[in-house]
Amino acid sequence: MEKRAKPDMLEGSRLESFQMDAVVIGAGVVGLAIAREMALRGRDVLVVEQGASIGEGISSRNSEVIHAGIYYPPQSLKAQLCVQGRRMLYNYCQRRQIDHRKTGKWIVATHPDQRAELQRLQHQAGRNGVDLALMEAEATRAALPGLKVVGALYSPETGIVDSHGLMLALLADLEAAGGQLVTRASVEAACSRAGEHHLTIGGAAPCRVTARTVVNAAGLGAIPLARQWQGLQPSAVPQQWLARGVYFAYSGRHSFNSLVYPLPEPGGLGVHLTLDLAGQARFGPDVEWITRQDYTVDPQRVSVFARGIQQWWPALDVNRLQPAYAGIRPKLAGPGSGFVDFRIDGPDVHGVPGLVNLFGIESPGLTASLAIAGYVADRL
Repeated sequence: MEKRAKPDMLEGSRLESFQMDAVVIGAGVVGLAIAREMALRGRDVLVVEQGASIGEGISSRNSEVIHAGIYYPPQSLKAQLCVQGRRMLYNYCQRRQIDHRKTGKWIVATHPDQRAELQRLQHQAGRNGVDLALMEAEATRAALPGLKVVGALYSPETGIVDSHGLMLALLADLEAAGGQLVTRASVEAACSRAGEHHLTIGGAAPCRVTARTVVNAAGLGAIPLARQWQGLQPSAVPQQWLARGVYFAYSGRHSFNSLVYPLPEPGGLGVHLTLDLAGQARFGPDVEWITRQDYTVDPQRVSVFARGIQQWWPALDVNRLQPAYAGIRPKLAGPGSGFVDFRIDGPDVHGVPGLVNLFGIESPGLTASLAIAGYVADRL
């Protein structure tokens, strides 16, 4: 799938430049959702993706969890778009027959002094419109035999989804509405002037694209691209930090049919147990601050994983933990910074008509993708 564009527009050297109504940069789940929404609203949309296929970045390196909307401060974009997006995503998956499952999720406390944090999370989730059940130790251990816990919160709305199947459905909708995707097409330069945006596209069919509207949904590349964008003030572009999280698969059979999370930790949600749609368990991600994109999984980190997991599951068989994969979160603040919201910057923020930059779109970006798409389209 190297190209999905009209042959008379991009193929060959006879047309070195062309005009588009709207361009979305990045074919991850958020970029595809935005492009689909814009196409459904009647826009002529081109998606350009530097990778060889859709979703090769953040969208293919996560837990594939449909989040309920528990952890985010009320009125934040993450809270609003996660709760709205979760409802939209379940409906979309049912309508388009995308594999998914409401597994439910347990947030467990292992020490009595953590009960107050469970209550705080329950209260915050309630303010976000998310109902959680506060469970005592006996009821939790009955539902999760073998766990060492003093209580838990249960989220019935949490689930899992086939993220690649979701992206294929979004792409099919986009193309059915007249939109186009071109892969192996990196944006080498960008300039905004006189109400238009000029993109220099590299790759197999280099060209120049001029568009009235551009959405920068390039994930980890969104901030680096914005930093070299002519016509966009440097003050409108935040600094980016990278937080790598690795996953370990748990081979063989296990007794879990729901997701299990510890209480959150700085930079993430703690090393948790998730399931794929085939029922295989995996643990992660952890948090490791790095200075460049590096997806290496160090097998030696298994000892750190094991210590964390054994705090709530003492029977863990460490020998069954196998390195799986790593993902990188695009953070807008470094270690110890606390909560930082999504940044979806339109002309009201940076003053450039027809341009939207998406910065710091980490978790719950997958869950919120359809809601983010509506949010962006409304502002364009």
